Amino acid sequence: MGECGELNSLVSLLNYFIMFIGEYSHNLDTKGRMAIPAKFRNMLKKGAVVTKGLDNCLFLYPKEKWEEMAQKFANLPIGQAKARAFARHLLAGAIEIDFDNQGRINLPEYLRKFAGFKKGVIVAGLYDRLEIWDEGAWDKYKKGTEKDSSEIAEALGELGI
Repeated sequence: MGECGELNSLVSLLNYFIMFIGEYSHNLDTKGRMAIPAKFRNMLKKGAVVTKGLDNCLFLYPKEKWEEMAQKFANLPIGQAKARAFARHLLAGAIEIDFDNQGRINLPEYLRKFAGFKKGVIVAGLYDRLEIWDEGAWDKYKKGTEKDSSEIAEALGELGI
């Protein structure tokens, strides 16, 4: 195998190890702490950032990925109101998080309130990020998208996916 082939194999292997997939159910404790699935903690050991996401969930990014995204937001044209609004939504709502000895993170009240968290939460892996949902909101969202999955697949097919 040539040098390029070896490099491509290495990149594929690294991407495999930083891919978040799956759906996991957890509970918030009375202090707003929740466990992150053990299989993801190693991928987040260099740090992580949680922010307000879309559809009233939270996004959790590895710190390196967050820094890439933040740079892109910093380069958006400040003269465009929608670009400013989206950057504010994600950047102003963000917080760096640390894990305790039990693999839990502490979600600030403003993020729990934004996402409508009660007790049960779902952690969903979406390749380069985790989404954290209120359990009831996730169930409602999933039922809607599962019902419309054929239409969604058709629309994505038109995009070449």
